[in-house]
Amino acid sequence: MDAVQPRDESLADYHAARDAAGLIDRSDLGLVEISGRDRAKFLHALLTNDIAALGPGQGCAAALLDVHGKVQVTLIALAMDDRMLLLTPPGAGESTVAALDHYLFAEKVTLEDVSGRHALLMLIGPAADDTAKRLTGAVAPEAACSHVTASLDGVDVRLVRGGGELDAREVWLLTPATERERAWKGAIGAGARPLGAAAVESLRIERGTPRFGADVDASVLLPEIPAERFISHTKGCYPGQEVVVRIRDRGHVNRHLRGLLLDGDLVPPPGAKVVADDAVVGQVTSATLSLGLGRPIALAFVRRQHAPGARVGVRTARGTLPATVSDLPLSR
Repeated sequence: MDAVQPRDESLADYHAARDAAGLIDRSDLGLVEISGRDRAKFLHALLTNDIAALGPGQGCAAALLDVHGKVQVTLIALAMDDRMLLLTPPGAGESTVAALDHYLFAEKVTLEDVSGRHALLMLIGPAADDTAKRLTGAVAPEAACSHVTASLDGVDVRLVRGGGELDAREVWLLTPATERERAWKGAIGAGARPLGAAAVESLRIERGTPRFGADVDASVLLPEIPAERFISHTKGCYPGQEVVVRIRDRGHVNRHLRGLLLDGDLVPPPGAKVVADDAVVGQVTSATLSLGLGRPIALAFVRRQHAPGARVGVRTARGTLPATVSDLPLSR
């Protein structure tokens, strides 16, 4: 844990994303292809969102839970004419195929991990749409996770409307892996600025977007995180639905993923304990220097009694850092 000062380059990256167009390579995300006539019915019975309602060119965020309502993986589902694509967290393509295959019996469905065959570039910021149009001649649909075929120098690519993980305006460019360099250079030529890790992490935590493996994993109940975009409350059954509905209708979770606004200039490490009156009431999952707020911020699980506005402390090797619990997203 160190005192962190923003570097000029990171600030320039951040402001490019806020004021123009930033560019991020997310080709590390996994990709699963699902084909066969029963693909939508099969996924609809397993995932938390309404997959059956998706027509070609539509998509949604979803999660696969266990029977206890705990998150096994978070996904973006994209419906095509003849198949479904699932974007998974980095390195989770193979494990997602294995998890889904566990439920596969007589359905006409084929599952394949196609991670590495495609590249995914993200354009974020108010000029993201104009940049994508200059690059491909097409505009992404407005609905989150909807998508359309476009052309990059004669090669078919797909423009996807982002789900707001980093910014209100996002366009994702899904291309064959062989076209990644051409797409990257083309996006820069169209006006996008590549973003470094410091700016991306600042944007993510300010937005309150949990990262699988850091802020959410198989120990987390779906209702403990900001989950509305993952859930349909009107669809049929899926593993863990009983727990989700019971919490919604008749109970509560004991902790929530919240934001923390820290005093001073020290960024706490993941795992740092959140305390109130010398009692441990939570734990930091990720933290960074906010380039928009000019102060350290964090995501942390905090007991529900400590609502937004509550003052808490974060224990570190250098002492206890004062902090304020915040709603998500964090206000700039």
